[in-house]
Amino acid sequence: MNVTERFLKYVSIDTESDPNSETTPSTAKQLNLANVLVEEMKALGIEDAHVDRYGVVYGTIPGDAKAETIGFVAHMDTSPDLTGANVNPRIIKNYDGKPIVLNEAKQIIMDPKDFPSLHENVGEDLIVTDGTTLLGGDDKAGVAEIMVMAEALMSQPRSAHGTVKIAFTPDEEVGRGADNFDIKGFGAEYAYTVDGGDIRDVNYENFNAAAAVVKIHGLSIHPGAAKNKMLNSQLIAMEFNALLPVHEDPACTEGYEGFHHLTNIHGVCEETTLQYIIRNHNEEIFERQKQQFMNAAAYLNKKYPEGTVECTITHSYTNMRSYIEKDMRVIDTVKQAIQDLGMTPISTPIRGGTDGARLTYDGLPCPNIGTGGYNCHGKFEYVSIPRMEKIVELLLRIVENISTHA
Repeated sequence: MNVTERFLKYVSIDTESDPNSETTPSTAKQLNLANVLVEEMKALGIEDAHVDRYGVVYGTIPGDAKAETIGFVAHMDTSPDLTGANVNPRIIKNYDGKPIVLNEAKQIIMDPKDFPSLHENVGEDLIVTDGTTLLGGDDKAGVAEIMVMAEALMSQPRSAHGTVKIAFTPDEEVGRGADNFDIKGFGAEYAYTVDGGDIRDVNYENFNAAAAVVKIHGLSIHPGAAKNKMLNSQLIAMEFNALLPVHEDPACTEGYEGFHHLTNIHGVCEETTLQYIIRNHNEEIFERQKQQFMNAAAYLNKKYPEGTVECTITHSYTNMRSYIEKDMRVIDTVKQAIQDLGMTPISTPIRGGTDGARLTYDGLPCPNIGTGGYNCHGKFEYVSIPRMEKIVELLLRIVENISTHA
C-alpha cells in the first residue's frame, strides 16, 4: 500500500484517547489500530512485531550491525478535542488555492484567509475532513509514513541499511504516550518522532508542560432560602479563572510565549471542576505560571471557607532542548537528509509536546520531524499527499545516510 492508502485505512479506525480514564491505554479502541499494525508488520516480515500490555506496538527491521540502530515513533491516538469516529475524508486533486467547502449543508468552509498554510499547498492533492470530525493526520500520517518506510526497507537486503526500530504509542494526546515505553527493549541509540507539520522542520524545543485540576466545593441550598447560605461553586470557578492573567490565554500567545488553557469545565452549584494545561518553553516562567494557580486558590480559600478550592498540579513533560544540545548529531543527521532532498531545514519551537520530549528526558534522544499535516485538533485538519510522500523519502534518506557512515 502507498502512503495515501495506508493513511485512509488508519483514519477509518477510531482511536480517540480519554484524559479522564484511568486505564492503560485510556481507551480500548486504540488497540484496534495497534492490532492492525502488528498484523501488517508481520506480513512485511517484521518477525518481532507485537503490542505489549500497555498498548505500545514495537517492531524491528533487521540490518547491518555495523551501523547505528535508530528508531522512528508515531502515536496512534487522536485528540479528544473533537471526535475521531466516522471520519469521512475527501481528496481534493490539484488544490487551486480557493476556499474549500468542507460541508455545504453546514456551511463549513476552510478559507486560506483564515488558514494561510493553504497558500503553500496550491497544486497539491490534499485530504480534508467533512467538517464534522478530526481527520486524524495527527498522528496517523506519521504512522502511515513509518509503515511505508518499513515496507521499503524490508524489501532491501539487510546489508543495505542499519537496524531500524519502529514503535507506535497510545495516549500521546493525553500526555501518557511515553509513560510505559520500554526504552531499553526498544534498543535504539536515538530516534525521531514523526509527529510534526512542516516537512522541513526539525523540532528539538518544546513546552515544559503541566496539568492543573481545580475542584471548587460549594454549598447547594434551595434558592428560595439561600440568602447568606448558598455557596455556588460555578460562580467561584468563574472567579478563579478571572484571577489568572488574561494575556496568557493561548489565543493571545505565539512563538516562545507560554499559556494556560482551560480544557474542560463541568459542575453544578455543589461542586465544579476545571481542567487546565500549563505550557512554557522557559522553565523559570513555567514555575511562575504554576504558582499563579496556587496563589489564586489560596486567595479564594481566604475569601471563602478554607478548603473551598483544591488545586492539584501534575507535571506532564519537560523541554527537551537542554538534553538534545548536549549532542547535536541527532539534529545534524536529519538536517543533512532534508538538504539532500533539495529543501532548506528549519527548526522552530514546538507549541505543544511529543512523546519524544519524554523519551529524551528518559534517556533516548528523540527530536520531532514533520508529517505534512496541518490544523490538527480541529475540523479544519488536512494533510498534503505529496508532502506525506516526501516524508517517506526523508525517513529512507535518514536511514541511508546513517548506513553509509557505518
